[in-house]
Amino acid sequence: MLNHSNDEELNPSTRLFHFTKEKIVKLKYKANVEIGTNKISSLQALLTHVWRSMIHSKKHDPQEEVYNMFPIGVRPRLVPPLPQDYFGNAVIDCTVSMKAGELLEEGGLGKGALEINKMISLQSNEKLKNNYERWLRNPSIRISSTINSNTLASNSSPWFDIYGNDFGWGKPVAFHSVNKINGMVSVFAGKEEGSIDLQVCLPYKTLETISNDPNFMEVVSN
Repeated sequence: MLNHSNDEELNPSTRLFHFTKEKIVKLKYKANVEIGTNKISSLQALLTHVWRSMIHSKKHDPQEEVYNMFPIGVRPRLVPPLPQDYFGNAVIDCTVSMKAGELLEEGGLGKGALEINKMISLQSNEKLKNNYERWLRNPSIRISSTINSNTLASNSSPWFDIYGNDFGWGKPVAFHSVNKINGMVSVFAGKEEGSIDLQVCLPYKTLETISNDPNFMEVVSN
């Protein structure tokens, strides 16, 4: 999914957005109310919130397909589950798609988050093993410097205790990901319990539009 349209996309900007536990809880509640369920998780709601703002800033045609790519941890999904001390990658990349207009309409937060939720629920032991077997028959590795403008992708996880690490110099007071892939969101646990930090990498103009979007920034705490 390479896109080499201009220098701004090949040399995107990054910004760190901090979300407190209280604001995440409100966003999660809103997503669940919109779709009439209690299945939507905090991270599903938060990633959909960023996805909607990014698509809105780029003014896509309402009928255009837009995508959200995200990794799913498979350790507890395999039978038997992988041990907690398993060393190696145990994730699978998944993608959901929607019409831009459907994602941005009233109730789109809940609809988008539900699509992510449903995709995650589909990742059964049987399906995961079939995917890995297919990969072994035809292995491939994708390395991209940028992602299509109609796609948001995410990596990392709030389960990684960034601020709990101490290598002898004291615990961290801040962090910065070296990720410079256009369209990528790096997800980390925030410093306060229950908070989440997102490092968003997008073209400068898109990132500026998002940062000036009151609907997006009302959930941000920095």
